Parts: sequence; structure tokens; C-alpha cells
Amino acid sequence: MIDTHVHLGQLLFDNPGLTPAKLLRWMDRQGIEKAVVMAVEVPEELDFFVTTKELLSMTRPQRDRLKPLCAVDPRHRYPGRFQPYPIIASYMDQGCVGYGENLCGLPVDDPMQERVYEACDRLNIAIVMHFDSWINRDKPGLTGFERMLKTYRNVKFIGHSPHFWREISGDVDSSAGYPDGRVTPGGRVEALFRKYRNSAGSGYGAITRDPEFGLQFLKRWKHRLMFATDYLRVGQETPIVEYIKNAPLSEDAFERITRKNAEKVFRL
Repeated sequence: MIDTHVHLGQLLFDNPGLTPAKLLRWMDRQGIEKAVVMAVEVPEELDFFVTTKELLSMTRPQRDRLKPLCAVDPRHRYPGRFQPYPIIASYMDQGCVGYGENLCGLPVDDPMQERVYEACDRLNIAIVMHFDSWINRDKPGLTGFERMLKTYRNVKFIGHSPHFWREISGDVDSSAGYPDGRVTPGGRVEALFRKYRNSAGSGYGAITRDPEFGLQFLKRWKHRLMFATDYLRVGQETPIVEYIKNAPLSEDAFERITRKNAEKVFRL
């Protein structure tokens, strides 16, 4: 199995976070062969940064198993002067396998964000996108995000977090973080999956809120979904591990979701 979303280093003041050794021991217990590790280079959401340079250093001894992503803050320098392309290209040359986690507190379609998308489009790489009420904020229906999908066709956008996965249902509850209850037809996530081949996603809560729908969703989109835990601290619960191991999926669907799609998206 390949976990496409984990963290290393101290991100929270009251928790030391994970060392590579601790992460690898946890991976071994879960049956996870490789993991894609997020860089955090913006001040939103978390207490500390784990920069791309730190991540490249931490993962270097175990690069066969720990695959780093890179990130920048698109608000660097005076507006319009920041050129992220050479920085991101350099990080890719040093061993990064994509861009993420995009945690910037700007609208998803802000022009400063677009400089990053343009760079990733030129490099034909994936971006892990976090969506909530402040980070990559968008209107219900993800209209701004759709414009980015339409504009940057070479980017493999990976959807993640509350305001992406609430859109699995047609009746979006704007007051809820992760909604529960039955999924109604007309969700934007599936509409975007059908329309844009450069969109993907991750979300245990969305899959299990309506178990019958969730299982069919996994089967229907087996070629677009990737297993991920967002593991970042010792003792963190990761129910998606047991769920995906025990879900009544075909061997083909299980292998695509837990490994093959990740190998293709991140060129592992």
C-alpha cells in the first residue's frame, strides 16, 4: 500500500510530531510500503513550518519509502514579482514527487495561487489541495476550483479536507465541517470527476457517512481515488486503514486505490 498523505516533523506546539523512524515503524505495522510526505510552508492552520528543504533532508536516508512533496508560499515578495517555477523545478530535481500540501489562506483562484498552478502545469505534476473556510476558500459548488481545473489541464489536482468532501452530496450543508447522513444525488465531486480527468480526491468521512453510497463510489471511481491517512502524530487514529483493507472491493479496485493510482500520479 502507498499512503498519499502523511506529515513529518513538529507542526503543533503541544506535540513533537513524527520522526522518520517513528513514521516508518507505524507504516510497517499498517502494511504501508511507501508514503508521500507533505511540506508545510504557510502560516495557516498549523503552529510551525516543515519546509521543503527540511523535508528533503529528513527523507533522504529513506527516499525509497518516504517520497517528499514541495511547497512555497505564493504570497512571497511584492505582488506580481514572485516566480515560483524555478524554485519548484529545483525541488523536483532534488527528489520531490509533486507539490503539497497547498494550505494557503487565499481564494483557490487567486492570481497569486495561479502562479503556482502555472508552474505545476509546466512541470506536469500533482498538487494536494486542502479546502476549508479559509484555506483555498471557494463558493459552494467549487466554481473557482473548476476554473482552475479547466485552465491548468496538465496539473493533477488532488482534493482533500472538509470543503472538498462535503461536495460529495448534492445538498451541501455550509455550516458543517464534515457533514454526516445520507448522500443525495447531484454532488459536485462526482460532476468534476466526470468532467475533468485532472481531479482526484481523499476522504474517509465522506465515504462512510452513507456506507452503501460510499462503497459504490469507491467502485465507480477506483481509477481516480488514492488511499491517504493524513497521519501526523503518534497515537492518531486512522480508521481508513482498516476500512479499506476490509471493504468488499475487487482486487483490481483495491490495488488501484491503495497503490497503482499513486504510482501513476506521483510517478513512483
